[in-house]
Amino acid sequence: MTISIDQVLREDRSFPPSSEFSSQANLQSEEDYKRLWNFAKDEPETFWAEQASKYLKWEKTWDQVLVEKENCHFEWFVGGTLNACTNCVDRHLKDRGDKTAILWEGEPGETRALTYRDLHKEICKFANVLTKLGVSERDVVTIYMPMVPELLIAMLACARIGAMHNVVFAGFSAQALQERINNSRTKVVVTADGGFRKGKSLPLKATVDESLKQADTVEKVVVLKRTNAEISMTAGRDFWWMDLMEKASEHHKAKAFDAEHPLFLLYTSGSTGKPKGILHTTGGYLLGATFSMQMIFDLKEEDIFWCTADAGWVTGHSYVTYGPLSAGATVVIYEGSPNFPDFGRFWKIVEKHKVSILYTAPTAIRAFMREGKKWPESYDLSSLRLLGTVGEPINPEAWIWYREVIGGKRCPIVDTWWQTETGGILIAPLPGISATHPGSASVPFFGVVAEVVDEKGKALPPNKGGFLVIRKPWPNMLRGIYGDGKRYREQYWSQIPGSYFTGDSARRDAEGNFWIMGRVDDVINVSGHRLSTMEIESSLVSHTAVAEAAVVGKPDPIKGEALSCFVILKDGQKKSEGLVEELKQHVALQIGALARPSELCLVDSLPKTRSGKIMRRVLRALASGEKISGDLSTLED
Repeated sequence: MTISIDQVLREDRSFPPSSEFSSQANLQSEEDYKRLWNFAKDEPETFWAEQASKYLKWEKTWDQVLVEKENCHFEWFVGGTLNACTNCVDRHLKDRGDKTAILWEGEPGETRALTYRDLHKEICKFANVLTKLGVSERDVVTIYMPMVPELLIAMLACARIGAMHNVVFAGFSAQALQERINNSRTKVVVTADGGFRKGKSLPLKATVDESLKQADTVEKVVVLKRTNAEISMTAGRDFWWMDLMEKASEHHKAKAFDAEHPLFLLYTSGSTGKPKGILHTTGGYLLGATFSMQMIFDLKEEDIFWCTADAGWVTGHSYVTYGPLSAGATVVIYEGSPNFPDFGRFWKIVEKHKVSILYTAPTAIRAFMREGKKWPESYDLSSLRLLGTVGEPINPEAWIWYREVIGGKRCPIVDTWWQTETGGILIAPLPGISATHPGSASVPFFGVVAEVVDEKGKALPPNKGGFLVIRKPWPNMLRGIYGDGKRYREQYWSQIPGSYFTGDSARRDAEGNFWIMGRVDDVINVSGHRLSTMEIESSLVSHTAVAEAAVVGKPDPIKGEALSCFVILKDGQKKSEGLVEELKQHVALQIGALARPSELCLVDSLPKTRSGKIMRRVLRALASGEKISGDLSTLED
């Protein structure tokens, strides 16, 4: 018996790019896309060698483009040497030295602008600081900081000296931080006295102090003064950032490292079980981030690019730090919450800095939808020319709102699918070519051979839901789980032998567009029908009264699982039993009686991490009447 996931969402709207946008796009014709895509599929080593030569600066050219090792390990550009930091900063000094690299806005409202020359100076100084503190190649530096320029400076200084950085999102608890420090055997921690979030000061240094009570590998702690909070400093271990930088030389000669030299660890944000340290290496990762930055975001020299992600997540690595800076872009970074002091903050930043490319999460878009058009309509968003979404599937109604209200019906939307493990975007539209469909991640990127399969690895026909797999290796793929080769093989390579198992469910339509249906474990089996929670959530949000929805399964003695829905209403909508029944009937009419929710609760908020992801395990526990367990430190509320 084959297992598939029932398709219940129907979406037929299509939006081709305007002739005005296509005429200036980096890639302008469907024929060019198909030619390049087939070239990458049929001759991957030749294709990627060409891109590596074009987009990166190498100290030494590679001997082999791709080598397949034992136990599902792959190496790219073997024998080649380069430095990620010099690619992101040094190589731009001649032609872009005075170009703004970073436009920073703190939550209280202060701003800073750093040119590529400024950035180079600060990175060199901090590279010297780290070296003086005893950090050497392959040592791990854990960074636990707010979204300030010094976070990026610390990351790139690690890359410059060949140390691995391990950025931990500044919302994690002391216990979660301690686990990541111990698992990575961190030598130095870089933090701040605190950070600002919704007008409050986060006690980052105090959290670090608590985490280090049972962490015996850490030798030094560097502390940036950000909030002027009173903190304790341990003599001989703790040092102020400013004091160390004042004494450091601004001259530093970077060393070239092997393409497979480890660049960073990033622990996945799952809050149950042992955290996974995803390992990425230098050459392939940097190529993937740079190439996708240029092609998917149609990057131009004059663009002001704002990816709203925190650097504690992979999006903040690939599309705040490495991708944009390697491509020579100007990047906006913002420290605080999107709704502080009000829901106009994002749009004020767009207007102020004349942002032209905005890349944000569907969760944020739905939160803005809930507040209505009044906030974005109060600001001038005419500088925007391209929009992107990242982090989870976007429901069609949120997509349409984003296009019409934020993009003024003129901006293409690149809905991107990828993971911490993939290192960069693998499925997305190319904005000058692709006709986009609300809710679809569109087509595979160059070199990405993706399929939807059943549990035996057999490709499924169009519009049949199944498991999303990647059939061939790509340069910026993960190189393993740090210290746990067995888990790496079991989790990613044993489910469908010979393919990378993404853990996501998807379908592919007759035109070849991919529709991501959510995590495999977010599929609910109702009376023998395997339903995607994302599609049911999209049905609920299509109702005019609904702003956000989350759907989980709960045990049912007859159906196996029943649908339990949590719904946030738009402003001005009143809760009532009548509306609850109306929403249940709305789902039944849109999808079918099999998808009619058993329970539907009208709530004021949903349990989300500070990165905007809904913690569905909390909702499953609530729906099933179970005790809520595991680390909840990343919950926004």
